[in-house]
Amino acid sequence: MPSSSIIPPGATIGILGGGQLGRMTALAAARLGYRCLVYAPDEHSVAAEVAAGHVRGDYDDAAALARFATQVDVITYEFENVPEGAVLECEKLRPVRPGVKPIHFAQHRLREKDFLRKLGIGTADYQPIRSAADVTAASALPGILKTCTEGYDGKGQARVTDRAELAAAWERLGRRECILEALVAFQCEVSAIVARGLDGETRCFPIGINSHRDGILRTTTVPADLSAETLATAERFGIQLAQGLDLVGLVALEMFVTPEGAVLANEMAPRPHNSGHWTIDACATSQFEQLVRAICGLPLGSVDVLAPSRMENLIGDEANGWPRYLAEPEARLHLYGKGKARPGRKMGHVTYVQRSAR
Repeated sequence: MPSSSIIPPGATIGILGGGQLGRMTALAAARLGYRCLVYAPDEHSVAAEVAAGHVRGDYDDAAALARFATQVDVITYEFENVPEGAVLECEKLRPVRPGVKPIHFAQHRLREKDFLRKLGIGTADYQPIRSAADVTAASALPGILKTCTEGYDGKGQARVTDRAELAAAWERLGRRECILEALVAFQCEVSAIVARGLDGETRCFPIGINSHRDGILRTTTVPADLSAETLATAERFGIQLAQGLDLVGLVALEMFVTPEGAVLANEMAPRPHNSGHWTIDACATSQFEQLVRAICGLPLGSVDVLAPSRMENLIGDEANGWPRYLAEPEARLHLYGKGKARPGRKMGHVTYVQRSAR
């Protein structure tokens, strides 16, 4: 890799988005000697609280994006719904890693599924729902109807068992372009988080087992108690995805594991992922440091597990239990600095790190 592609410590990283993933990226970057500048439309953001600066602007404000981009050396994004146009505006002035291609697929569920299949990564059966005729012809039932864009944490989707329920759900979703995904009988969900550097090197963090409630990730446990073959398949799919996206940065791939051991991709996110928060306390390199290393052209860090762990999201009022978490020797508490707890809002997480026996 030519030295000119390396962005050394002391440089400034731009982050599109002001949420907790940007916050934890800025903290990891500071540890390596980088400054971060956050771009977000909100007057206040939790990422900006720990960054060197904050440029406020809408994602369609070309002048504000240019003012942001000229102050940094490289740009990344902390959520995949940054408009493609905003990334293209930034790319006129500075490298954006990862760029437009990953969010082009991640922002649209049907494009995403088609792309995964093209790469040879298995998925559940699915079909587009764009018209009443598609509803009449639907065969991926029972299934989950999802809007192709903008849904997250269980929003914008409905479980349906037959065409009548499908028709009613499609109406409730505003007759928008949707995807119908057949239900999968699965024993667990896992995620692979893969880093890919400027030189094409890839490293996959150890696979974690996830549990959800109400469409929101609740816990991730590492190491995953699964067969070596299943773990190898999950890792291979994650690496295939990173390579297929020509990605420089991180990508997370959530997958179902069936009772027979088959692995089927569910969805991807080209950024640090909630299921990788355990890496801050229980891995040689956190996913946030790995992102900084990748986008700056530094060597990728070790992904060795330091201790078995279980990460637990703190949703809404659960964050008010901080005194209890601080009193537990194995707990590592992370609060995101959000002002108001609301139902379904991720306020922080706690990672329980298993101490070695003496």
